This record gives sequence, C-alpha cells and structure tokens, in this order.
Amino acid sequence: MSKPLLHVNELGKVFGSRSMFRKNEFRAVHDVSFRLEQGEVLAIVGESGSGKSTIARMLTNLIPATSGDIMYGGQSLRRDKRLGRKLPTFVQMIFQDPFAALNPHHTIGYIVGRPLLVQRQWKGDTRPKVLELLQKVGLTPAEDFIDKYPYQLSGGQKQRVMIAKVLGLAPKVIVADEPTSMLDVSIGVDIMNLLLDLKSQEQLALILITHNLGSAKYMADRIMVMYAGQMVEYGPAEQVIGEPLHPYTKLLIYSSPDPWRDASLTMEIIDPQGMEIPKTGCAFHHRCPHAGDACRTKSVAVTKLGGERQVRCHLYT
Repeated sequence: MSKPLLHVNELGKVFGSRSMFRKNEFRAVHDVSFRLEQGEVLAIVGESGSGKSTIARMLTNLIPATSGDIMYGGQSLRRDKRLGRKLPTFVQMIFQDPFAALNPHHTIGYIVGRPLLVQRQWKGDTRPKVLELLQKVGLTPAEDFIDKYPYQLSGGQKQRVMIAKVLGLAPKVIVADEPTSMLDVSIGVDIMNLLLDLKSQEQLALILITHNLGSAKYMADRIMVMYAGQMVEYGPAEQVIGEPLHPYTKLLIYSSPDPWRDASLTMEIIDPQGMEIPKTGCAFHHRCPHAGDACRTKSVAVTKLGGERQVRCHLYT
C-alpha cells in the first residue's frame, strides 16, 4: 500500500501557561487521526471553538503540535525538523479572510510573485509567471489585475488572488480555512468550483475547514466532524450526511435549513448551560439527549464500524 500524502496520528494541542502558583491550560485539540490521499477532499466540520482552525495551523506548521505526529509523504514533522523548512512547497493554506490576508501596501503582482523568490522557485522577473497564475484562477485579462492593489478588488477577486499565490509554489496539499465564509453565496460557489477544478488539473489534495455541511457535502469525499477538540465522527461524505451516527452530527444536520426535510424528523436540543466543556466523561454529554451514567463518568474511545466509518460515542462501544 502506497504512503498517503498526509498522515495525522493522535494530534494534540494545548494552549496555556504555567506559573509558580497556577497552571492555566486549554486543550484545543486532542487525539485526532486521519489520512489524506492524492486527489481527495477531506472536510473538517464543527462549530466555532471545535478545533478546526487549530488543526489547520498545525498542518501548515504555523503553530507546533503539543503531541502526536504529522507525516508528509512518509516523513515525520516531529522527527525531522528540516521538514518544516520544506513545508511551504508541500502544503499551503488559504485563509478565511482575504481582506486581511493581503498586504494593502503591495500590488497583486508583488503579492503573488514574492513567495516564488523567497522559496527559490523562480529566478529573475516573476511577472510572466504571475500572469499565468492569475489567468489560471480566472482573473482575466491578467494584465488588468497584476498592477492593482487589494483595495481595488472585490472579495471574490481577493480570494482568487490568495489561491493564485498558493498555486505558485506547486503544493501537493491545500488547506482551505473557511474559504467562502466572507463571500456572497453565488461567489462562494464559484470559489468552490474553482478549487475542485484546480484539484483535478493539478492533482492536489484538499482539506476544507468549514461549519457549512452543504459545502462539505458538495466538495468532500470524506467528512470529519469535530467537537471540543476531538473527532466525534468520520466517514464518506454521503454516509455522514445521509446516515449520521453521533448525536452531535445529527444536531448539526437538523440545525441547518432544509425545506425538503420531513417535518416529523426532529431532535431534542438541550441547553448547554454555557460553553464550558465537561472535564469528565464524554465532552458532549451535557448537550446529548441520550446521555447516561457512563457518558458522564467514562471517557470514550473511537469505535471503528467497518469501512471508513468511525464514531466516538458510548452508544456504539
């Protein structure tokens, strides 16, 4: 069996500080594992604070992992420190807010061309390559955009510039952190279609960070549902959306608008009584209508149900 492009094993991240008198720590991500093959799209889904963006930043080495390991093409980021310097040409990230991600003091040509020089992917004048990249992401004619500044572009055009900048380094994996959340719906669909087209043309693998189940179902081959820093459900996109297993996944699906859903299909929603996550038992038990004594007292491991289906719930242990 060939090695996957990306293999994440028991990844964890703890933020906080220690002093002589107290220890202030927050576990943002805990025990997350998955694989990503060439040409695949994995959607990481969950509400705000579930750990999605923290995973994205660890995958791109913007922040170090506290535990676990990330392997790119069989090379371990934890064991081989030199790999961190090579990552920009292996994995790239599209940020959520294109308005804040682009430096307003530089032209589009400089913004897209600068990484080529920094990473030594190009020698001499970058203008021909930048024009090619702008053309590839649909900013045509490219000559009309290369000398403009970010404030002269719309939100959708800014996001296309971000994609062009990422493509310049020819990465094998692109991590897209909520790439359409700042855009109108129609523009967001155009960006999703562009990413899917580029995935096929450039033989890329995509990780889509999103809270939108519609976007996940439209783009992804597989979906990983996150809650309180843990993976609670994982599997093929059609199965996770069509036959959800974990109560939290069901809550996400029933909370999203669907005019064709049977009105008799409802789910009891329990008041979480604040955002604090329980320190014992299942992290979701304070919101779960099926919670029992075991859920409140015993931690729960991942249960593999055959195929690629996985769920972290006492109902299936």
